[in-house]
Amino acid sequence: MESLNRYVQELNRRTFLSRASIGLGAAALHALSKPSLLSASSRQSPNAPGIDGFPDLPVKAKRVIFLCMAGGPSHLETFDPKPTLARLDGQPMPESFTQGQPIAQLQGKELKCLGPQTQFSKYGQSGQQISDFLPWTAKMADEIAIVRSMVTDQINHDPAHTVMNTGTSISGRPSMGAWINYGLGTVSDNLPGFVVLSSVGGRNPQPIAARQWHSGFLPSRFQGVEFQSSGDPVHYARNPEGISRDRQRSLVSTVQELNQIRNRQHFDPEIETRISAYEMAFRMQASVPELMDLSDEPQHVLDMYGTAGADGSFAANCLLARRLAERGVRFIHLYHRGWDHHGDLEPYMNTCCGLTDKPTWALLTDLKQRGLLEDTLVIWGGEFGRTPMFQGKGKNPG
Repeated sequence: MESLNRYVQELNRRTFLSRASIGLGAAALHALSKPSLLSASSRQSPNAPGIDGFPDLPVKAKRVIFLCMAGGPSHLETFDPKPTLARLDGQPMPESFTQGQPIAQLQGKELKCLGPQTQFSKYGQSGQQISDFLPWTAKMADEIAIVRSMVTDQINHDPAHTVMNTGTSISGRPSMGAWINYGLGTVSDNLPGFVVLSSVGGRNPQPIAARQWHSGFLPSRFQGVEFQSSGDPVHYARNPEGISRDRQRSLVSTVQELNQIRNRQHFDPEIETRISAYEMAFRMQASVPELMDLSDEPQHVLDMYGTAGADGSFAANCLLARRLAERGVRFIHLYHRGWDHHGDLEPYMNTCCGLTDKPTWALLTDLKQRGLLEDTLVIWGGEFGRTPMFQGKGKNPG
């Protein structure tokens, strides 16, 4: 394991982020081999344990919030200015660029360069170049690291998400959230260690398959739990009318006794998972409604995010992400579906950025004010960006 130790120690921030799911999986694997103790605030809950042992490397991040802009947010209109592409705007795309490349529906068409459809400016002491579509993100230029080296060989959304979440296009592998949950467990007694929330707004909202937060070959108790952003957050968690909490507790306890008997007869990790799931579901009946009730948030906080309550918006989900982080959830995955523009790029970029830019700023600002940002890794990204060619759909370029 010494070579693995050296490899992990040599990882810099850029490499870690560019190999997100693989790096997170390696961290969980490393936790298997080097037992040591973290601070008390980082230890897992006995009710939802990860694996025994923790990394002996200095641990800074205690949780991850992944803000996934699903559909393919254009890097060329957000964080990646291309001066040469801007000069070539409207000119034929050089064949040297497209030869041998899988360009899908553009195959056989006359391809023209499409430069960035916005202006970029430098912000902060770092001089980060950020597009005019993201004025709120620009305010925190010195708080973020922009990684422009990410690449993918996938041209379709679902397998591209799979690569981003698992490090491979092969379905059935554990997602990065499952690895973190497996390796570190959750510090919350009443909430899962891995929670997923989604919102919609923009164009062509691509569905997100549940396998994107699956545990793969890991025990299923480490998979993500999807919360509904409005209404009942978890299906079937509310007691039927006439069933008291005491009666429900008695029922769950009886079922658990039967599960324990079965597990002693035929030891099976999935029976243990079932036992954990019943207990977690019972505790969530009380904890989740309290989590989703934003009435205890001050008005200035609601205004900062731009939400009136748990209305299913990205803004509300960002506020819920902060509340989940405060309650010890290790991995919080937010999807905003609607970035699959193809055409009419400028109006739909305005729409999507209008729905997500300020809430993203608010989340980081809120985390920083509460002392959570220093040990929270916040990732903003998508499954891929856009091609540098004009597709000709809609009234405007895209």
